[in-house]
Amino acid sequence: MYKNIIIGLSFISLTNCNAQKETKKQAITSQNSAVIETPYKKNDKIIYFREGENKFLNEFQMNVTFKGVAEDSRCPQGTQCVWAGVAVANIELMSTTSRPMVLQFSTTEVKGKDYHQTQSFNGYTISLKELTPHPTSQEGSKSLSGKYKIGIEISKDDGQNQSTKR
Repeated sequence: MYKNIIIGLSFISLTNCNAQKETKKQAITSQNSAVIETPYKKNDKIIYFREGENKFLNEFQMNVTFKGVAEDSRCPQGTQCVWAGVAVANIELMSTTSRPMVLQFSTTEVKGKDYHQTQSFNGYTISLKELTPHPTSQEGSKSLSGKYKIGIEISKDDGQNQSTKR
């Protein structure tokens, strides 16, 4: 008799755990679908990405993934610095006819480190226009991991671009 009660209570507990897991999965799925449904262009030219976000841009036949920020040495807001600093975003690009390639885009041109705001890929010129949020003196850049957003602009390459050709 006691064995039957213990087995019955165990079964009810496991069923309840599975129901909670399903509820969590549904909540995560609804959050992810909300991210995907957001428009990818804020205006006609700049395309916005959250850190880790991947989009296929049909207009350019290109898959773009904002992998993350490799470096953020920008001067924190509310402080005075000798150098303004630079932030570098890793962006993976892949066209329908090429393999994936990770390019680094910086907030400013730094020739000594070979950092570029604009680069060419597969006949298109890609420029980093925004990288937010900006570090603050209270939090610094380490607390921003996973919170970064970028804005890029893609245009047909006119052959005049002096930055790296890919």
